[in-house]
Amino acid sequence: MEQIIFHIDVNSAFLSWSAVRLLRNGHTKDIRTIPSIIGGDREKRHGIVLAKSISAQKYGIKTGEPVADALKKCPDIMIIPPEHEYYHEQSRKFISILKEYTSDIEQVSVDECYFDYTGIQNKFSSYMTAAEVIKNRIQNELGFTVNIGISSKKVLAKMASDFEKPDKVHTLFPSEIPKKMWPLPVGELFYVGHSSKRCLCDLGIFTIGELAAMDPAILRSFMKSQGALIWQYANGIDGSEVVNVPPPAKGYGNSLTTPRDVTDRETAKQYLLSLAETVSARLRADGVKIGVVSISLRDWNLQFCGHQITLSLPTDLTLEIYEAACRCFDE
Repeated sequence: MEQIIFHIDVNSAFLSWSAVRLLRNGHTKDIRTIPSIIGGDREKRHGIVLAKSISAQKYGIKTGEPVADALKKCPDIMIIPPEHEYYHEQSRKFISILKEYTSDIEQVSVDECYFDYTGIQNKFSSYMTAAEVIKNRIQNELGFTVNIGISSKKVLAKMASDFEKPDKVHTLFPSEIPKKMWPLPVGELFYVGHSSKRCLCDLGIFTIGELAAMDPAILRSFMKSQGALIWQYANGIDGSEVVNVPPPAKGYGNSLTTPRDVTDRETAKQYLLSLAETVSARLRADGVKIGVVSISLRDWNLQFCGHQITLSLPTDLTLEIYEAACRCFDE
């Protein structure tokens, strides 16, 4: 029996979840259909964009940029503050629906997971039928949409779910790689970030197909183990399984790549606040507290620095974690 894996990803999760909450509370406009963002404060003009609507994207607004920049691009944009506790509640409902079909689910973030369809193939006429049933049920019961990518490999299922959005089902089996994946820009490959893309472009590699055809030894010499890994992904090589019981967390963290170089302390601390909010919400959801806070920074040239401090008392509070992160940053 061929392994079939779904990658299920909530479309613009934070924005979608806030939209559902607003509509259920009597809001007359669906923020998904107008220029809107999640994050920051309009009056104080601080914070960063955590999520954006398709209409906001047309103004050139990017996830991770300062709210002040978004306001310059679209002065009338609607700004909705994040509600991380509510987002985790919606995430739990999303996963609960999926668990009615199978327990073989690997949740990788609040808004995405791998779903092993292999063991329930006899319950549906086809994997496409199953995907449509699951996708439509989530929308009907919870009010938000998902994309589903289907493949025999996890990395290809992940890539497929990132194709045209929203509310779509896509396949990317190994036989479809040359047509569907290789023509794409190399920056769209899973695990290729901004710095990796720059390095690959410097090597004359601009598409995923060109990366797949590259000598992996050359990639390893320039990019070490990451070069070998992304070459495998470009060729659809991935032997990882769907793991439904994650190992106990040794730590909690979150990271982001800023859309441009950050050169002032206040902007850096806005990013630290956003990260502290996400991490603290996860701590509270799991009922745990932390005793050490650390931060790490990587610059445009991939130079790394880090620092950590031990707290006097364990905590799960956003403000305390944020203040500790700022102390790390200043030190």
